[in-house]
Amino acid sequence: MSTYIPSAHEIERKWFVVDASGKTLGRLATEAASVLSGKRNPKYTPYIDMGDHVIVINAEKVRLTGLKSQQKVYRRYTGFPGGLREESFVRLLERKPEKIVEEAIKGMLPKTKMGRKMGTKLNVYRGDQHPHQAQKPQPLEVKA
Repeated sequence: MSTYIPSAHEIERKWFVVDASGKTLGRLATEAASVLSGKRNPKYTPYIDMGDHVIVINAEKVRLTGLKSQQKVYRRYTGFPGGLREESFVRLLERKPEKIVEEAIKGMLPKTKMGRKMGTKLNVYRGDQHPHQAQKPQPLEVKA
């Protein structure tokens, strides 16, 4: 008996939509990352990108538990001496809420070429509208 290995043309990619309003950021990110990596697929193979597409709407309504919303800081480095830039969670949520959700989800994907390819199947939007109605996305339930 030989092992079944799916080929690239056999993979059927589905589309899922997640409403982030009132959801905890970490729980939302773990569910979305498992769908993007394909771990919910019964034919999951670790070295093949089996993941589905994920659309996250209402990114500005995501929440954190405890005091994390006051304490969490996002850092990025410009590449120049003294170029460390910091921004608080509250300020970044006002300015770019999509970046918060995107960074949390992509941080849970593998740090490889395949992980970056999985990250391209993620779409995050600020409001409750998205331009992917033609793909007929199914709702993805995430526990609050």
